[in-house]
Amino acid sequence: MDSVTNPIADALFAPIVQQQYQLEPMANKALVNGIDLYMKRNYEAAIKEFKRALGLAPASQNSVKVSDYMAQAYLQLNETEKAIDTYKTSIRMNPTRDDIHIKLGNLYFANKRYQEAEGEYKAAVRIYPDAINRYYLGQVYLNTGRYTEAELQFAGVKRLSPKKPDGSYGLGLTYGKMGRYEEAISKLKEAVMLKPDFYDAYAEMGYTYADSGQMDKAQEMVDYLDERSPDLADLVSRYMYKVDPPKIMFAWGSGTFPYTRSINTTVSSLDDDLTDANTSKVFTIDFQFDKQMDRASVENILNWRISRAIGRGAGQSYNLSMPIPSTEVKLAPVPVSILYHSDMMVATVKFSIRQNSSADGTVDPSHIEFKFTGKDFYGLEMDPDKDQFTGFSGVA
Repeated sequence: MDSVTNPIADALFAPIVQQQYQLEPMANKALVNGIDLYMKRNYEAAIKEFKRALGLAPASQNSVKVSDYMAQAYLQLNETEKAIDTYKTSIRMNPTRDDIHIKLGNLYFANKRYQEAEGEYKAAVRIYPDAINRYYLGQVYLNTGRYTEAELQFAGVKRLSPKKPDGSYGLGLTYGKMGRYEEAISKLKEAVMLKPDFYDAYAEMGYTYADSGQMDKAQEMVDYLDERSPDLADLVSRYMYKVDPPKIMFAWGSGTFPYTRSINTTVSSLDDDLTDANTSKVFTIDFQFDKQMDRASVENILNWRISRAIGRGAGQSYNLSMPIPSTEVKLAPVPVSILYHSDMMVATVKFSIRQNSSADGTVDPSHIEFKFTGKDFYGLEMDPDKDQFTGFSGVA
């Protein structure tokens, strides 16, 4: 059947259509004015123009662009909630536009409102389940510790866009968070093969190597990035410093304890104050750490142990593994006090040695073991291979 026009309806709607045609140029002019004011950083005036543009032609094809500019202007004024409301209004006017959901989701994400961001990203995926939208959803799963769900989304991204690095990169991030370091490195290498100048992926390899304790390989990433992306190189280097377990580097000779002297050292020869029976003397020994330490942890005497070394190698045990004579004195198992010099990352340990009752005490200074089990500034525990010192073996 041929369509039949309704002259009465046409007569009623004709003025409305004509008015829309007349108002849209005015709305476009307001948009241009608003953008000009935005570029001049006059955000309040720009917002007035954007509101005017939307008021004149809310159904204009430029309405999404107007709303986006207005939301950004609100953000420049630190009015986040008004920016959010602007995007929400835009979504109501354009319910099939996935990109607006993504922009609102990103705004929530930037403010760590992950649950709300997730809702927007899911809405975008429902409208258009492409690789980009799924990547955003994977990121919110990653940042909320839902690694299995993140893995599923990034695998989908890789399947939908196999020639782009995003899927491999997302999987690399996810496996790194899961502690699956080898798989993480493998995926990140895939990403840089697809995009050789993907420096963020190189940085993530550096972080992952550091997390897995492979500091030499992490340093390789720093060296690679140093000329190509110095800022990223600096970030990886700082991260390495943060996650590398603290170590005792060496003992300083500035202390008063002669830790290099060997077996059968008479106690009286250590200091004149130890000549008489039952006398005692406080000695000091300084330890250099490789990074900034937690002062309270270092200065807690219970985090230190002083004992006779039980070494496994030749000559590493107290008294060279020979029978300990009856004249040998025992040291208190904990220090008297510790002072941490944060400017030098040095701990000065004070401990006491007491002469025996017959004034003929002996000691083996080079095999007295000092062990520290505290934490660094970031809360990391000591490297178990570098948390103790003897004068004979050094740091071990």
